Amino acid sequence: MVVITDFKQFLKIKSSWILLVGMFLYGIGTGILAPMNAVYMRNGIGLSKFEIASIFSISLLLNMITTIAIGIISDKIKRKKPLPIFACILCMTGLLIYINASTYMVTLIGMVFAVAPSGLIMGQFFAMARNHFMTLAPYIYEMAQIWLRATLSVGFFTGLLIGANLFIFGDFKSVLWGNFLGYATLFVVLLFYKEHEAPAPLSSDKSESFSLVMLFALLLLACADALRGLYLPLVVVQLFEEPQLMSYLWSVQAVFELMFMTAAGYWANKFGSKIVIIISSLCALTTYLVYSINPPLWVFFLVQPLYSFFVSVLYGVAMGYVQRMFNTRIGFGSSLYVFLSQTAALIGYLLPFLISGYQPRIFIIPSILVSTAFLLMVVHLIINRSKEKITLIQSVHEDNNYS
Repeated sequence: MVVITDFKQFLKIKSSWILLVGMFLYGIGTGILAPMNAVYMRNGIGLSKFEIASIFSISLLLNMITTIAIGIISDKIKRKKPLPIFACILCMTGLLIYINASTYMVTLIGMVFAVAPSGLIMGQFFAMARNHFMTLAPYIYEMAQIWLRATLSVGFFTGLLIGANLFIFGDFKSVLWGNFLGYATLFVVLLFYKEHEAPAPLSSDKSESFSLVMLFALLLLACADALRGLYLPLVVVQLFEEPQLMSYLWSVQAVFELMFMTAAGYWANKFGSKIVIIISSLCALTTYLVYSINPPLWVFFLVQPLYSFFVSVLYGVAMGYVQRMFNTRIGFGSSLYVFLSQTAALIGYLLPFLISGYQPRIFIIPSILVSTAFLLMVVHLIINRSKEKITLIQSVHEDNNYS
């Protein structure tokens, strides 16, 4: 089977295990805290909805500036490894401040240090990995990237379970210490990784043409996902009053996300990235509409596989698609994708202020965003294919005239 053969080749790539372990640990660190962060700010520190959103927005805005600024200059830097290492130190410093926060200002300072460098870690980690795989295994580098991203999902899934149990047997601060250890272990792993400094061979045949329409559509999809990521835990706690439920809910998502990640990569290679992204957006739309009708708890779990497919495409297939738009600038392409996700998160945090409270009708907003993205992508695909047909017909006519 092709998948098994490719995966065996992937595991034989020099230092691939170090990259996998690093991404796994990064996933654990983020998974431990992700579903509890907003809840901790509200229940543990006592912040209001406006204060929570402003902290997320300010720290994220600084994260965006850091990510894109480093992305612009990173392709001129011979060794990228010191960048995520330094970012890990800053993130750990921020978490130490955040753990001891009791006011809005201290929480803001802690989150700025903990979050602002995190996009740099992911962007430059994937840039190093892409260069690594393109240099040592150019024939499977696209799937290697997806498997690395799948490892992040495995780590995230593991972190969710750890976070839920830390909360049950400890408290919110136990969850924060778990997040701290995730960054600390990633820091150690990065120290042992030997970066490939040789320039990666370019595969121009797999490059994508630049499309502002597709980038905007992906931005809308990421906006919807960011809104869900922040407000779904708050809605679930509001409805069922059990914070640990969110960790279990995201655990189900992560399991199916892992299952779909590889399949989505091969489907993208066979049918094209745009087609797979369009289909996945329909899955997201269905999920948001179900959320918005205030369903019972079991329905929240039931629709998770649909959403898992969307997430596996958005953070696997779509990432490769954006990187291929900038095939000659690996660092910038990787950072641009992270920047798009961050921009989407910033917009997603602010949009729910159009609806008061933490009611399920908040998910009407991502439904509108995904519907708009779907229409844009479909129209873009139809126009492109029409142009290709016209070009093909013209070339056939020209050949006939010559003959």
